[in-house]
Amino acid sequence: MTVESTAARKPRRSAGTKSAASASTTGTKSTASRSAGAAAKKSPGATGGEPELIQLLTPEGERVKDATYDPYVADITPEDLRGLYRDMVLSRRFDAEATSLQRQGELGLWASMLGQEAAQIGSGRATRDDDYVFPTYREHGVAWCRGVDPTNLLGMFRGVNNGGWDPNGNNFHLYTIVIGSQTLHATGYAMGIAKDGADSAVIAYFGDGASSQGDVLEAFNFGAVYNAPVVFFCQNNQWAISEPTERQMRVPLYQRAQGFGFPGVRVDGNDVLACLAVTKWALERARSGEGPTLVEAYTYRMGAHTTSDDPTKYRADEEREAWEAKDPILRLRAYLEAANHADEAFFAELETESEALGKRVREVVRAMPDPDKFAIFENVYADGHALVDEERAQFAAYQASFADAGEGK
Repeated sequence: MTVESTAARKPRRSAGTKSAASASTTGTKSTASRSAGAAAKKSPGATGGEPELIQLLTPEGERVKDATYDPYVADITPEDLRGLYRDMVLSRRFDAEATSLQRQGELGLWASMLGQEAAQIGSGRATRDDDYVFPTYREHGVAWCRGVDPTNLLGMFRGVNNGGWDPNGNNFHLYTIVIGSQTLHATGYAMGIAKDGADSAVIAYFGDGASSQGDVLEAFNFGAVYNAPVVFFCQNNQWAISEPTERQMRVPLYQRAQGFGFPGVRVDGNDVLACLAVTKWALERARSGEGPTLVEAYTYRMGAHTTSDDPTKYRADEEREAWEAKDPILRLRAYLEAANHADEAFFAELETESEALGKRVREVVRAMPDPDKFAIFENVYADGHALVDEERAQFAAYQASFADAGEGK
């Protein structure tokens, strides 16, 4: 398998689905964005007016300067850049392997991150060890950055555990299936560490669809009122399952922060350098007591929403092809090669490492043991509960009835 493959089946053109021609340019403007009207260039975190896309690497892999955000990546080295590239390649390979395992019946479901590698790796590498991360169910690249073994992400999707890792071990919360609820958890946690006087920040991940949930808007309000050290990181991948962004909102997503009184910025979500710089800036604001920031990573979901979804039913080939031209991995590779920061030996070694990762993932998943049937009753209450004890006893009796029935035959 080529590590740079999009690993996505080329969809048919759906009848009645329009081409998103606007996605073929660097500064993509949605229908809602165009209706906002022209405006002057805004300062960092400004709200209102025409969208300004923060970008440090063009889709062709050319480095562009930005006076505001360049300082946040000024000390990045060629080794760091190769590390970012490696992170994106290996997280994509893991994601593709998980998708294949689901198709083979080894997983019940999988939510692919294909196309969103730059947003996740850039923002994930911007965090410090003492920061706390609240993910959704698609932040496989962020989990990689936080040191969570990728195979641990698969237990829940195989149905053998409820998460597979200790959230406190990496300051990376368990995956959240309920859409948007993690933003409330993140805000509450941020309010808590602020009261403790901790010099750290919290980052909450969610998608464009989740931004329409009441939980997210409540989190915005609480974060603003209590000046919580939280970064709301929205990966706008253009589709809330089958609902396009322009049908979800009347203004660019990042401008929603204006109504709550804190800054919002839109960053090129396929530019790993820009995502790194903008997230560093937002996290530093949080740590210094300046309150929340909304970061909208403008990216694209190359694959299906989950493996139960068929995107060919609602979006056109032209849209996907336009975004493929802005592939985050190919973009960074072009820059590495042009700047002589990586040679063929590096890419060949990474290909070998990628194959080894895929093999390990397959082996670990297929060897996962079935869970203890009674584990569901553990850790429900810190000190136990009479009702849980009663339910456990009832379940034990129910299980024993199968053994009794077998003995009677």
